[in-house]
Amino acid sequence: MDPASCSNFDEVLPTHYSLNWTVDFDKELIHGNVVIDLKVKKDTSKLVLDGSGLTISKIRFEGNQDELKFSVADYAPFGQKIEVVVPELKADTTSKVRIEYATSSPPSAVQFLSAEQTTDKLAPYLFSQCQAIHARSLMPCMDTPSAKASYDATVSVPAGLTCVMSAVGDKVKEESDRAVFFYEQKIPIPTYLLAIVVGKIVRKDISERCAVWAEPSQIDAAHWEFEETEKILTVAENLAGPYQWGRYDLMVLPSTFPYGGMENPCMTFITPTLLAGDRSLVNVVAHEISHSWTGNLVTNANWEHFWLNEGFTVFLERKIHGRMYGEQARQFESECGWEDNMLPTINKVFGPTHEYTKLLQNQKGVDPDDAFSCIPYEKGSAFLFHLEQTLGDNARFEEFLRAYIAKYAHKSIFTDDWRSTLYEFYKDKTDELNKIDWDQWLTAPGIPPVRPKYDSTLRDMCRRLSEAWLSDSPPTTRDDFEKMISSQKVAVIDVIRANGKMSEDKFSWLMMGIENQWTPSVVPALAWVLTVGRLKYCKPIYKALFEWPFSKTRAIDQFKANISHMHPITASIISKLLPK
Repeated sequence: MDPASCSNFDEVLPTHYSLNWTVDFDKELIHGNVVIDLKVKKDTSKLVLDGSGLTISKIRFEGNQDELKFSVADYAPFGQKIEVVVPELKADTTSKVRIEYATSSPPSAVQFLSAEQTTDKLAPYLFSQCQAIHARSLMPCMDTPSAKASYDATVSVPAGLTCVMSAVGDKVKEESDRAVFFYEQKIPIPTYLLAIVVGKIVRKDISERCAVWAEPSQIDAAHWEFEETEKILTVAENLAGPYQWGRYDLMVLPSTFPYGGMENPCMTFITPTLLAGDRSLVNVVAHEISHSWTGNLVTNANWEHFWLNEGFTVFLERKIHGRMYGEQARQFESECGWEDNMLPTINKVFGPTHEYTKLLQNQKGVDPDDAFSCIPYEKGSAFLFHLEQTLGDNARFEEFLRAYIAKYAHKSIFTDDWRSTLYEFYKDKTDELNKIDWDQWLTAPGIPPVRPKYDSTLRDMCRRLSEAWLSDSPPTTRDDFEKMISSQKVAVIDVIRANGKMSEDKFSWLMMGIENQWTPSVVPALAWVLTVGRLKYCKPIYKALFEWPFSKTRAIDQFKANISHMHPITASIISKLLPK
């Protein structure tokens, strides 16, 4: 079943959640009610739901004023077990339950920000992150990927603020002090894809079905950065099949958002660190778009099979890049994933015998967040890459992906479901499939038994250029570097960063990047000056960052936030460099 859920979804299945919420910024909580449409699969006299920090005041059948008895028990480490005593529910019938409740302050799924904590400092802000098991802190529910349901939500927020969700909707009413928004998601989704943002945000269209949302000061930069979203989405459709979600919007969240992106349907959440100014980080958009098929349509049945979401999504993301930038780009990113992400995680983070280095993991008693790593992403993608090479026809493997997605769309599946479909599609390739070491790939820890055969052309270019730059006679121009795709550029810098351990080398390199207004140098420069206190390094780097419009605000904000951690002399001298 699902070791992270106590719900009895094998007996009763939710088919729709109808939310009526009031957002309270003063108390940092949400209160209201949820009406859950239920489909009874087996005769039962109980309804068991997941919760976390919820205060429940009343439960009853919709249309009936008689209250139902319920109990709330601790269900460590996953939250609460909410058990409702109901008159016997008969199989193949339907019912509706209304639950009045309030979240904790704050719920684990939501971060409340004061106006001062936002980019524009205009108004308070909140955003959610429900994956993996935090939807239960927003509503009593069956918080498992195996239980997909549609939802609608009526949300009351302070007047002047905008609410958006992982659904389609708009403002329906505004009064003197409150505004009411209504959203509807007609496609059944797992609860971890429930999402909400409330704040002073604006929208700018990219195409008829794509738009970007952000705080007002960021909207133009975000629109330019993600202007190719429609193009990426179209390429993804050619690979995976028709896009079923209607809209694909991007929401640029405040800097405290903990991930690069989150694939909430209709409204992908992304970090503002993607606003690089050169479109070099839009690979994250390709990843989140890919989730519209692998993850959101076809979903892992529980978090032990997380690779079905992420391994397939990375594989599809790189297929998109191959279509857009050439097959060598896909080969390069796949090889980097193996060498630079997967291998260090196995060898240095977990160790080669750790449970979390398996594709299929035992997560009994484990919070899925604790098992999170790049393994489902990179080891899963490498497995699919190996299968594609073993079967010997890339175009046909893409046909299989489309057939697999079409077969399991709107369903939650286990790895064996996928494997049986693979064998069914490749009936003429049974001998080749039987030679795959399935146990070593799926259930054994550590490095996979076979390394895919990657085309190393682009990776070799990176190695040669980085070696040249680290030599006694480095290149005098950056022409070779500028010709590279963005992921190659990052690889070159990573090699130099790993080998250039002397402070003078780092300082010279960072100053060269800043003086040439190379935007990727800003983040490592800011990070490095936090680790050194020597004025020889800090003063010129901060001065150059203060004077460059692209980095000015970020550098000033970082300096002011860290004054208390700096030596008084250093802080005093650098403060005198601040723009007047």
